[in-house]
Amino acid sequence: MRAVLDTNLFLSALLSGEGAPARVVDAWRAGRFELVTSGEQIDELKRAAQYEKIRVYASRPAVGRLVTSLRSAQILLTRLPRSGASPDPGDDFLLAMCVAAEAHYLVTGDNALLSLGQVARTRIVTPRRFAAILAG
Repeated sequence: MRAVLDTNLFLSALLSGEGAPARVVDAWRAGRFELVTSGEQIDELKRAAQYEKIRVYASRPAVGRLVTSLRSAQILLTRLPRSGASPDPGDDFLLAMCVAAEAHYLVTGDNALLSLGQVARTRIVTPRRFAAILAG
């Protein structure tokens, strides 16, 4: 199974080791699904980790370890076509990653993305739903 995780999910997992986002990230680290990411997503994560409200709770070393892990993800995309399907142009790269990698799932807490339900063959689900899918 191949999945794209929204950057907000990684940040949530960094901020709290509890809850569905942390369970999803732990499942990726345990090899329970193939992660699709991109240089654009890694850049977004590094930028967002500098926000005061994140920086206070997520240590620089923890962010660094996550970035290093993402760079060694199973599927690291370098060129992304734009889909133009996102309600928020800032999230368009996530949909492009889904299409380019033929991902099975996009996991997000973003209501605008969730409202799409699907892009190409990729189902868009919440972290809680994806954790349940992984649990079988």
